[in-house]
Amino acid sequence: MTARPLWSKALWVPAVLLTGIAMPDARAMAQDNAMVEAVAPLIAVEDAREWASGTLRVGIQHPEPLVRRVAAMAIGRIGHPAGVELLAPALTDPDSTVQTAVLFALGLFADSAIVAIIIDRFSAQPPLSSIAAAEAVTTLAKIGGGEAREFIAGLLRGTAVLTTEAEPAVRRAALEAWRLRDLAPGDDLIAFYAEDDDLRWRVLYSLSRLRPAGASQRFIDALRDAYAPIRSLGARALSASYSRKAGLDSTAIIELLRQSADDENASVRIQAIRALGSYRRDALSPTLRLFVDDPHPGVRAQALTALAQTGGPPAAAEFARILEDGKPFALERLAIRGLALTDSAGFVAAASTWAQSADWRRRAEAARAWAMISPGAAAGKPEFLQDYDGRVVGAALEAWSDEEEEPGVPLVAEARRLLSHADAVVRTVAAKVLERAGDAGDVPRLAAMFDLARRDSISDASLAALAALRALSEASSEGRSAVSVGFLSAASSPENSLVRRWAEREWPALSTRWEPSSPIETGRTLEDYRALARRFVVNQTEDAYPHVFIETQEGRSIEVELFGPEAPITVANFLNLVDRRFFDGNRWHRVVPDFVVQDGDPRGDGWGGPRETIRDEINPRRYRANVVGMALSGPDTGSSQWFITLTPQPHLDGTYTVFGRVVGNAAGVQRIMQGDLIRSIYR
Repeated sequence: MTARPLWSKALWVPAVLLTGIAMPDARAMAQDNAMVEAVAPLIAVEDAREWASGTLRVGIQHPEPLVRRVAAMAIGRIGHPAGVELLAPALTDPDSTVQTAVLFALGLFADSAIVAIIIDRFSAQPPLSSIAAAEAVTTLAKIGGGEAREFIAGLLRGTAVLTTEAEPAVRRAALEAWRLRDLAPGDDLIAFYAEDDDLRWRVLYSLSRLRPAGASQRFIDALRDAYAPIRSLGARALSASYSRKAGLDSTAIIELLRQSADDENASVRIQAIRALGSYRRDALSPTLRLFVDDPHPGVRAQALTALAQTGGPPAAAEFARILEDGKPFALERLAIRGLALTDSAGFVAAASTWAQSADWRRRAEAARAWAMISPGAAAGKPEFLQDYDGRVVGAALEAWSDEEEEPGVPLVAEARRLLSHADAVVRTVAAKVLERAGDAGDVPRLAAMFDLARRDSISDASLAALAALRALSEASSEGRSAVSVGFLSAASSPENSLVRRWAEREWPALSTRWEPSSPIETGRTLEDYRALARRFVVNQTEDAYPHVFIETQEGRSIEVELFGPEAPITVANFLNLVDRRFFDGNRWHRVVPDFVVQDGDPRGDGWGGPRETIRDEINPRRYRANVVGMALSGPDTGSSQWFITLTPQPHLDGTYTVFGRVVGNAAGVQRIMQGDLIRSIYR
């Protein structure tokens, strides 16, 4: 009996404490739920590319900055012209993160009417934050025009009128000036100098994209810079075509590039070797041979590519050695191509083994290499167009097509035969051949191919058929009549919104007969969007930035952090594929030295992926080294293919969805070679 009051008292004390804790938790939960309810509809209309002006207006005027940010990004990604009117007033939003989102979103419109408003905002009160000011510069560079050019030039000269701190805007101007293209302030960039390594790199990056003749000394000086990324840009710029444009002494430039090829930094070596190859002098082959056994795989691959350009007996001997020694596939594929260009007899002997290989990749590479010396059918050449694997047939037809500026009769005949092939990629390549051939008699074949392509898991064949039909309709009155009668009169609206969207952009006469491309039927419910909002956007905890691990061929793991808040649908899609083990056993099908490594294609030839596509979630994250992005074949075509940058790639910013970064074993990314196996990707 005496224990009962003590027990009650003991219970009562924690109850008071728990009550004190529970009330804030309840309020926080209610607040989170309210935020979820505000954000979810915005994600939904963005995903559907639906111009829901009421929903978006409520979002951009919401009291919570996070909701306004999401609304601004949604407006920009949807891209409806009326979006500019909703965004413009938010340039004076009291929250700097909202200002930044609004400025980024405006850059997705390329509406010149907004340029003056943005420039005026730089000199207004309250001042733009440094991050918002930098984003404003990028938007101006994207939109372009004379006003934008003068303002960016003023930033570089130090004459622009600003109420905000100048340095962040100047740094961004240096990096983004190249986007102005012919209007870029080249002379101001050439004259601009800074002790700061990063700022010098930004200036040189813009110059390397523009390559004005007057920048030649800047590029030459860059080869001796203490900062390796600057040396790399200098080597990249000094190609044979630039030397001719700038009137440089090519012999002297080649000697400088030879020295840079011995640089301690792999990126510099790759760019110097790439530039040396562009001069196509066989006297360079002995030098380039020295780098075929470089410790860095990217250097080795680039050396073989350059040797194929310079040619000569030393190059041929090196290609033969690679094939005899049993090097990795990434090097052997370059060697078999190089041998075709430098020693046709040696190639025929080596290629016979490749043509009979059980590995489709080797047969496809043999087909590509054969096309370099004999595009069509020839005595002793294997019949690659009869291969049982569509990937080989597609490679053979594409390689043949690439070698003929004007499609000859045999090529056109093969394209017509292959227009009904079971493989969608083969049909895609065949349609492109017939587009170039320009024969109105092909209209019935292309119309039938378009109907066949409706069942494909990829949209490429459908789009290739439409492009060919449109070209024929524009080429002649006969073609216009044939397309009108044989296709337009009977073409029903396809289910694929990407195909309908292509027609809206490229062939209005067709799109008016079809259903609109938006809103898109996404297959997601509002509850699905609530779940995305709750996990990735509203509660930005560690769970919003999940980690995955890539187990490489070497048996080592590369750790990747995913950016849920910036790209919730992209991250959710990627995690779904990871959980399905979609990537396990795939190979890195594309590796470009000093640029990217790419995966996500179960076909292995760069064309594959699941039927479902996702919309772009272009965001302000920048493509520095080791950043993960979504590969595309056009707007809103993301699916399963993705890439990792090997070095900074600012020209990709604002074009491809950034959705992650490498946070563990970045050195492992540099060791990846084309064709390497991905054992697994897991959480």
